[in-house]
Amino acid sequence: MKRVLAFLLLGLAGVTVSRSAADRPNIIFILVDDMRWDDLGSTGPAFLRTPNMDRIGREGARFRNAFATTPLCSPSRASFLTGLYPHTHGIKDNTDRSPQSHRLTTFPQLLQRGGYRTGFVGKWHMGNDSSPRPGFDHWVCLEGQGSTYDPMLNVSGRARREKGYVTDILHRHAMEFLKQPHDRPYLLFFAHKAMHPETVQRADGSLSDPNASNFIPAERHRDLYAGVKYPRRPNALVPPRDKPALQRPAAGLPPLGPETGSTDESILGRLRMLAAVDESLGEIIKVLETSGQLDRTLIVVTGDHGYFYGEHGLSVERRLAYEESIRIPLLMRLPGVIAPRTEPGEMVLSLDLAPTLLELGQVAAPADRYGRSLVPLLRGGRLATPWRTEFLVEYFSDKVFPRINQMGYRAVRTSRWKLINYTDLAGMDELYDLEADPYEMKNLARDAAAGATLQQMRSTLARVVQETAGR
Repeated sequence: MKRVLAFLLLGLAGVTVSRSAADRPNIIFILVDDMRWDDLGSTGPAFLRTPNMDRIGREGARFRNAFATTPLCSPSRASFLTGLYPHTHGIKDNTDRSPQSHRLTTFPQLLQRGGYRTGFVGKWHMGNDSSPRPGFDHWVCLEGQGSTYDPMLNVSGRARREKGYVTDILHRHAMEFLKQPHDRPYLLFFAHKAMHPETVQRADGSLSDPNASNFIPAERHRDLYAGVKYPRRPNALVPPRDKPALQRPAAGLPPLGPETGSTDESILGRLRMLAAVDESLGEIIKVLETSGQLDRTLIVVTGDHGYFYGEHGLSVERRLAYEESIRIPLLMRLPGVIAPRTEPGEMVLSLDLAPTLLELGQVAAPADRYGRSLVPLLRGGRLATPWRTEFLVEYFSDKVFPRINQMGYRAVRTSRWKLINYTDLAGMDELYDLEADPYEMKNLARDAAAGATLQQMRSTLARVVQETAGR
C-alpha cells in the first residue's frame, strides 16, 4: 500500500518513475550564445575547426532545419527551459526579468523531482540576478552578461570573482561537476558566454556596437584563422531594397549597405571565441570516456539564436525573422537511441528540447507545452502523427537598437514560405518564397501575382497564433 501511495504522489508531481537509473541517460546540455547554424566545420566554410562539435553530429544527429522561435537571448533561453513560447512564459525581452525567471517551471526542475542530480554552469541571462534558480542542486552563474576576463560568479549562493578567461573558468566548474561521484543520473546545463561580445552600456542606456575589439578570444586563439577572408552569403553587404520596415531612417545611422555589415575581422573574432568552446567539449568527451559514461550520456549542443554576418547590411541586429537570425545548430549524441549520421530534415524548434529531454529521462512533460519531443525523429522510422508543417516566430519590440525600434513582429514559416507581420507598423509586411529566394532578397508582399499566397499565409499565421495561445 505504501508503494502504491508513493507512486501516486510522484505521478501527481508530474514524474514517471524509472525501473532503474541505469536506463536513464546522463544529460549534458551545452548552449552557446549567438552561435549560427553554419559556424561549424560540418555546416559552414571549409576553414572552420570545430572537431568535437562535428564529432557529436557525426556520431549522432545533426538537425538540418532547427530554429529559435524568438531570436533573442533571454526569451530563447526561457523557451529552451520550458518548452513554451515567450508570450506564455513571460520572458519577452532582455530587460530584467529576474523575478519571473524564478517562477518558471523548467525541465531541470522536473528532472530533479524525477531523481536526477542537476547542475547549472554559465550564463543565465534573464536579468542581472545571478542567485540560484529552482531545480538545480549545483549552481555556478555569471552576473548578468558576464565579463570576458575575471568574471564575477555566484557559486551556490555566494559571490566571488575568479581570475582568467571566462570560457576556461566555466569549463573548470563544469568539469568539477562531472568528476563528482554520481549515484544517480545527472543533468548539466552548461551555458557559455561565448560567442557574445563584450558589450558596454553607454550613459544613455544604449549598448556599444560590437566590432572586432569586442569579440575577445582566448589568448591561445588570437591568431587562429589569420589571413582568412570569410566567404559571404549572396545577400551579404547588399542594401535592402524592398524591406520598408528595415529601410526606415534611423537617427544618426547611415542606410544599410556594405559599410554597415559585419567586417571579416569581427566574424573571425567570434569564430576564435568558439574554438575554446569546442576545446571544452573535447575535454568533456575525454572525461566521459575515461569514466565509462560517454555512451550512456546524451550530449546536446545548440545555440540560442543566429547572428548576422552582413546579410542585408546587418551586423548586430540578430533579432529579426530572417533565416540568419532564426536558424540554430542542433547536435545530439546518444548511442542506442540515435544512430550515427542521423540528419532529420523536419522543422524542429527550441521549444522541442524540454519535452525531448524529459522523455529520455522518463519524466512526464506538462501537457500544456507547445514543444514536441524529438525522440521519434531521433529513433527514425514512421511517425505516429505527422510532424509540424509551419511554426510561429515572435519578437516583442524594444528600444535597444535604434534601427529596429518598433519592429515587433509575428512571423510564420513553412517549408517554402515565410510571412513577417510587423505588429507596430502598418503596411510593411514581408513575404518570401524560400524555395526560389532562399536569401530573402525579394519581398513579394506587394506583388499582385503572389496575392493569393499572401492571403493564405495570413490565414496560416492567424491559425498558428491561435494554436499557440497559452502554450
